[in-house]
Amino acid sequence: MARQERAIRTRRVILEAAGAVFDEHGYAATTISMVLERAEVTKGALYFHFPSKESLAQAVLDEQMPFGAVPAQPCKLQELVDMTFVFGQRLIGNSLLKGSVRLAVDQSAPPGVDDAGPFRQWADHLVELLEQAREQGELLPTVVPRQTVELLVGAFAGLQLMSLALTDREDLAERISVLWGHILPSIAVPGLLTGIDREPDRGVRVLAALDEAGVERDDMDLSVR
Repeated sequence: MARQERAIRTRRVILEAAGAVFDEHGYAATTISMVLERAEVTKGALYFHFPSKESLAQAVLDEQMPFGAVPAQPCKLQELVDMTFVFGQRLIGNSLLKGSVRLAVDQSAPPGVDDAGPFRQWADHLVELLEQAREQGELLPTVVPRQTVELLVGAFAGLQLMSLALTDREDLAERISVLWGHILPSIAVPGLLTGIDREPDRGVRVLAALDEAGVERDDMDLSVR
């Protein structure tokens, strides 16, 4: 059991180091030696978990979705809004998540790395959430969940890149708030609009509530892995 726990910790250390290096240098410029130096592990330990740079990059990409985990809300549109704010807040300071996001938009990744995977996974999960919102009468009848979700995922990807370029993501929460200010009136029934919290500090408050409750990211299930 102790050996298994050490292996889990070592794998996590490697992933976090890889995320930081991929974020700083991109896929093409990153080397296994860089990751080894950052993680301070042996080459044997790294290759035990990840037989190639491609498999390491894929593992970093596969870690992205759980960072959007939030508590369930009675209003599913609020839950969707919360996911974007929490993901954006975590993106500011988490190297593993930043590396995963960079890999998802990095055009230098080889064909063996499924950099489109996070986009598909996010879309599928959010469509399911919007379908629940529709069942609860939260959506306008004209809303097509798949179209709305793909617009949201694409817009979020572009917003975070713009925020990164202009302010190192310091204004990302404000940009997410503005995005929802435009999207919500086009998808939500009017009676819900004033009750949905899209203030820029929403992510900070949701994360603070999770911390207070002692909930870890890995304890929350997005049912997508």
